[in-house]
Amino acid sequence: MAAALSYTGPFNDGTGRITYPFPWDKLNGKPIIYASLGTLQNGLDQVFKTIGRVAAGFPYYQLVVSLGNVLTPEMIGTFPEDAIVAPAVPQVEILKRASLCITHAGLNTVLEALTYGVPLVAIPITNDQPGIASRIRHSKVGDFVGLADLTDEALERIARAVLSSPLYRAAALRMRNAIEKADGLRSATECIHSVFGTRKM
Repeated sequence: MAAALSYTGPFNDGTGRITYPFPWDKLNGKPIIYASLGTLQNGLDQVFKTIGRVAAGFPYYQLVVSLGNVLTPEMIGTFPEDAIVAPAVPQVEILKRASLCITHAGLNTVLEALTYGVPLVAIPITNDQPGIASRIRHSKVGDFVGLADLTDEALERIARAVLSSPLYRAAALRMRNAIEKADGLRSATECIHSVFGTRKM
Protein backbone atom coordinates (compact mmCIF):
# COMPACT_ATOMS: atom_id res chain seq x y z
CA MET A 1 0.00 0.00 0.00
CA ALA A 2 1.35 3.41 -0.93
CA ALA A 3 2.19 5.71 1.95
CA ALA A 4 0.04 8.81 2.30
CA LEU A 5 1.45 12.14 3.44
CA SER A 6 -0.75 14.94 4.71
CA TYR A 7 0.52 18.43 5.43
CA THR A 8 -1.27 19.68 8.51
CA GLY A 9 0.70 22.65 9.86
CA PRO A 10 2.00 23.29 13.40
CA PHE A 11 0.33 21.51 16.32
CA ASN A 12 0.50 24.48 18.67
CA ASP A 13 -2.61 25.68 20.46
CA GLY A 14 -0.81 27.70 23.14
CA THR A 15 -1.69 25.35 25.99
CA GLY A 16 0.41 23.02 28.10
CA ARG A 17 3.45 25.29 28.17
CA ILE A 18 5.76 25.84 31.13
CA THR A 19 5.19 29.21 32.77
CA TYR A 20 8.38 31.22 33.23
CA PRO A 21 8.72 34.29 35.44
CA PHE A 22 9.38 37.41 33.41
CA PRO A 23 9.93 41.06 34.38
CA TRP A 24 7.10 42.50 32.31
CA ASP A 25 7.58 45.86 34.01
CA LYS A 26 10.98 46.20 32.32
CA LEU A 27 9.46 46.33 28.84
CA ASN A 28 9.84 49.97 27.87
CA GLY A 29 7.39 50.24 24.99
CA LYS A 30 9.96 49.95 22.20
CA PRO A 31 9.46 47.34 19.46
CA ILE A 32 11.03 44.06 20.55
CA ILE A 33 13.88 42.11 18.97
CA TYR A 34 13.68 38.61 20.44
CA ALA A 35 16.75 36.35 20.40
CA SER A 36 17.00 32.68 21.31
CA LEU A 37 19.30 29.81 20.42
CA GLY A 38 16.91 27.20 21.78
CA THR A 39 17.70 24.64 24.46
CA LEU A 40 20.58 22.68 22.89
CA GLN A 41 22.85 25.30 21.25
CA ASN A 42 22.56 28.05 23.84
CA GLY A 43 26.13 27.69 25.09
CA LEU A 44 27.61 29.57 22.12
CA ASP A 45 28.79 32.71 23.87
CA GLN A 46 30.31 34.26 20.75
CA VAL A 47 26.96 34.16 18.96
CA PHE A 48 25.24 35.92 21.86
CA LYS A 49 28.08 38.46 22.04
CA THR A 50 27.56 39.24 18.36
CA ILE A 51 23.81 39.59 18.86
CA GLY A 52 24.42 41.92 21.81
CA ARG A 53 26.84 44.15 19.91
CA VAL A 54 24.56 44.35 16.90
CA ALA A 55 21.48 45.08 19.02
CA ALA A 56 23.28 48.09 20.46
CA GLY A 57 23.11 49.60 16.99
CA PHE A 58 19.29 49.45 17.04
CA PRO A 59 18.49 51.93 19.84
CA TYR A 60 14.83 52.20 18.87
CA TYR A 61 14.29 48.52 19.67
CA GLN A 62 14.48 46.61 22.94
CA LEU A 63 16.33 43.30 22.96
CA VAL A 64 14.79 40.35 24.82
CA VAL A 65 17.06 37.31 25.13
CA SER A 66 16.34 33.74 26.16
CA LEU A 67 19.88 32.89 27.25
CA GLY A 68 19.50 29.33 28.52
CA ASN A 69 21.10 27.91 31.66
CA VAL A 70 24.69 27.57 30.42
CA LEU A 71 25.72 31.22 30.19
CA THR A 72 25.06 34.32 32.27
CA PRO A 73 24.64 37.92 31.09
CA GLU A 74 27.97 38.75 32.76
CA MET A 75 29.71 36.18 30.56
CA ILE A 76 28.39 37.94 27.47
CA GLY A 77 28.90 41.55 28.47
CA THR A 78 27.67 43.11 25.23
CA PHE A 79 23.92 43.37 25.77
CA PRO A 80 22.41 46.87 25.61
CA GLU A 81 21.56 48.47 28.93
CA ASP A 82 17.81 48.10 28.46
CA ALA A 83 17.98 44.48 27.27
CA ILE A 84 15.98 41.90 29.20
CA VAL A 85 18.01 38.71 29.55
CA ALA A 86 16.71 35.59 31.29
CA PRO A 87 17.53 31.85 31.30
CA ALA A 88 14.09 31.27 29.78
CA VAL A 89 11.26 33.54 28.72
CA PRO A 90 7.58 33.02 27.87
CA GLN A 91 8.41 32.73 24.18
CA VAL A 92 4.91 32.86 22.73
CA GLU A 93 3.95 35.92 24.75
CA ILE A 94 7.14 37.71 23.69
CA LEU A 95 6.70 36.72 20.03
CA LYS A 96 3.21 38.22 20.08
CA ARG A 97 4.92 41.55 20.80
CA ALA A 98 8.06 41.11 18.67
CA SER A 99 9.12 42.87 15.47
CA LEU A 100 11.98 40.45 14.74
CA CYS A 101 13.10 37.02 15.92
CA ILE A 102 16.81 36.11 15.84
CA THR A 103 17.01 32.34 16.04
CA HIS A 104 19.23 29.32 15.42
CA ALA A 105 16.48 28.17 13.02
CA GLY A 106 15.11 25.57 15.38
CA LEU A 107 11.81 24.41 13.97
CA ASN A 108 9.80 25.14 17.11
CA THR A 109 10.91 28.77 17.36
CA VAL A 110 10.54 29.35 13.62
CA LEU A 111 7.00 27.99 13.52
CA GLU A 112 5.98 29.91 16.63
CA ALA A 113 7.40 33.14 15.20
CA LEU A 114 5.53 32.63 11.93
CA THR A 115 2.35 31.75 13.82
CA TYR A 116 2.40 35.38 14.95
CA GLY A 117 3.70 36.86 11.69
CA VAL A 118 7.16 37.72 13.02
CA PRO A 119 9.98 37.89 10.42
CA LEU A 120 13.19 36.02 11.16
CA VAL A 121 16.94 36.33 11.08
CA ALA A 122 18.45 32.87 11.37
CA ILE A 123 21.91 31.75 12.47
CA PRO A 124 21.73 28.01 11.72
CA ILE A 125 24.12 25.88 13.71
CA THR A 126 23.56 22.14 13.10
CA ASN A 127 21.19 19.30 12.23
CA ASP A 128 18.15 20.45 10.23
CA GLN A 129 18.76 24.14 10.94
CA PRO A 130 20.60 25.01 7.67
CA GLY A 131 17.70 23.54 5.70
CA ILE A 132 15.14 25.47 7.75
CA ALA A 133 17.18 28.66 7.31
CA SER A 134 17.16 28.13 3.54
CA ARG A 135 13.39 27.83 3.64
CA ILE A 136 13.18 31.06 5.62
CA ARG A 137 15.07 32.82 2.85
CA HIS A 138 13.18 31.06 0.05
CA SER A 139 9.79 32.01 1.47
CA LYS A 140 11.02 35.59 2.08
CA VAL A 141 9.92 35.58 5.72
CA GLY A 142 13.48 36.49 6.69
CA ASP A 143 17.09 35.73 5.91
CA PHE A 144 20.07 33.97 7.45
CA VAL A 145 23.80 34.09 7.98
CA GLY A 146 25.74 30.87 8.47
CA LEU A 147 27.68 30.35 11.68
CA ALA A 148 31.00 30.33 9.81
CA ASP A 149 30.14 33.67 8.20
CA LEU A 150 28.76 35.33 11.32
CA THR A 151 30.26 38.76 11.95
CA ASP A 152 28.84 41.93 13.46
CA GLU A 153 28.66 43.46 10.00
CA ALA A 154 26.89 40.49 8.43
CA LEU A 155 24.29 40.18 11.19
CA GLU A 156 23.64 43.91 11.27
CA ARG A 157 23.19 44.07 7.51
CA ILE A 158 20.67 41.24 7.47
CA ALA A 159 18.79 42.41 10.57
CA ARG A 160 18.54 45.94 9.21
CA ALA A 161 17.29 44.67 5.86
CA VAL A 162 14.63 42.45 7.43
CA LEU A 163 13.44 45.17 9.79
CA SER A 164 13.39 47.94 7.20
CA SER A 165 11.76 46.15 4.27
CA PRO A 166 7.97 45.67 4.51
CA LEU A 167 8.29 42.68 2.17
CA TYR A 168 9.58 40.40 4.95
CA ARG A 169 6.81 41.37 7.34
CA ALA A 170 4.21 40.94 4.61
CA ALA A 171 5.52 37.46 3.80
CA ALA A 172 5.53 36.52 7.48
CA LEU A 173 1.94 37.71 7.80
CA ARG A 174 0.94 35.62 4.77
CA MET A 175 2.56 32.63 6.44
CA ARG A 176 0.67 33.41 9.65
CA ASN A 177 -2.58 33.39 7.71
CA ALA A 178 -1.68 30.10 6.04
CA ILE A 179 -0.88 28.51 9.41
CA GLU A 180 -4.15 29.77 10.85
CA LYS A 181 -6.10 28.45 7.88
CA ALA A 182 -4.36 25.06 8.05
CA ASP A 183 -5.44 24.60 11.70
CA GLY A 184 -2.82 21.92 12.29
CA LEU A 185 -4.33 20.26 15.36
CA ARG A 186 -7.73 19.87 13.77
CA SER A 187 -6.24 18.65 10.49
CA ALA A 188 -4.02 16.09 12.25
CA THR A 189 -6.96 14.84 14.32
CA GLU A 190 -9.08 14.38 11.22
CA CYS A 191 -6.26 12.47 9.49
CA ILE A 192 -5.93 10.09 12.44
CA HIS A 193 -9.67 9.46 12.64
CA SER A 194 -9.76 8.90 8.89
CA VAL A 195 -6.98 6.31 9.01
CA PHE A 196 -8.39 4.39 11.97
CA GLY A 197 -12.03 4.83 11.07
CA THR A 198 -12.81 6.20 14.50
CA ARG A 199 -15.33 8.79 15.52
CA LYS A 200 -14.23 12.15 16.88
CA MET A 201 -15.02 12.56 20.56
